[in-house]
Amino acid sequence: MSGECVEDVISGVVGPGDGGAAAVVAPRVDRAGDTFLKNVNPNSFAFKYFLSACAATVAETVTYPLDLTKTRLQLQGEHAAARHYGATAEAVPYRGMVRTAMGVVQEEGLLKLWQGVTPAIYRHIVYTGCRMGAYEYIRENVLHRNADGNFAVWKAALAGMLAGVIGQFIASPTDLVKVQMQMEGRRVLEGKPPRVKSAFRAFSNILREGGVPGLWKGWAPNVQRAALVNMGDLATYDLSKHFLLRHTKLTDNWLTHSLASCCSGLVAASLSTPADVIKTRVMNQPTDPSGRGLLYRSSIDCLLKCVHNEGFWTLYKGFFPIWARMAPWSLTFWVSYEEVRRLTGVTSF
Repeated sequence: MSGECVEDVISGVVGPGDGGAAAVVAPRVDRAGDTFLKNVNPNSFAFKYFLSACAATVAETVTYPLDLTKTRLQLQGEHAAARHYGATAEAVPYRGMVRTAMGVVQEEGLLKLWQGVTPAIYRHIVYTGCRMGAYEYIRENVLHRNADGNFAVWKAALAGMLAGVIGQFIASPTDLVKVQMQMEGRRVLEGKPPRVKSAFRAFSNILREGGVPGLWKGWAPNVQRAALVNMGDLATYDLSKHFLLRHTKLTDNWLTHSLASCCSGLVAASLSTPADVIKTRVMNQPTDPSGRGLLYRSSIDCLLKCVHNEGFWTLYKGFFPIWARMAPWSLTFWVSYEEVRRLTGVTSF
């Protein structure tokens, strides 16, 4: 390196004064930032979709055993299915969340707690990406914030419901596959023929038996549940977070995100459990060659039969594992999502 070059480098780094350092170093940072922003807009729908899908994948993998346990609990004692298979509804192998999970591990193996996790992750890549993007778009471009920057409660509730409907309808086929795969171990223990062995085989079987419309079997209770879940989750998180920021000394950090996520998980579980029970039973029922359900004609029919045969509180079967799963799921997702948004230069949710 020539003497002139060395002098140029030294003068650019150490002189003249503080201004020289700023004049040389700062433009290099700006150019790197400009290059990044030209290729990827951190506030675009696509980039936010990617971030939310990544955060949801982590949360889903960590909490999936609770989801499988919840599904097994909700199908215990199902009278309609018991009559269809010539069994008694009381002849169920598990009772309670802990005993159900332990039974799965002892009788089917530890890894069976993650049976169906693949379509569950597929679902969240579609579902969470769509619902998060839809909520922000509706909030900022359709319903709009108030003049003071706040988002009205009714607007947040409506935006959450609409976002849930959009995301869940698109992702409904993956949810159907997930529920069916979750019950395969239980079906084998009950002496019933296995239906699927992989996510791909499940999709193929559904297409063969019911065609493309068969992929949306149970979409109505699925969407109803998603509307309630997201009214509780997205709206409650959004409102709780900004309430804490306005009325406490907390800042926009992980602690605020954690407190808001705890509120959203509890409200979402309370609102969605009845719809979740109905959704699970409708989607898990056997079908005729045309894809029509053999146990329930509709979600309303399933609701009435559940209450008539098993009592009102059967609609809250699995509430504790639903809440126990939603709480850590919400905590993991929201803290991860807010953090990756911050790290990538995206504005806070």
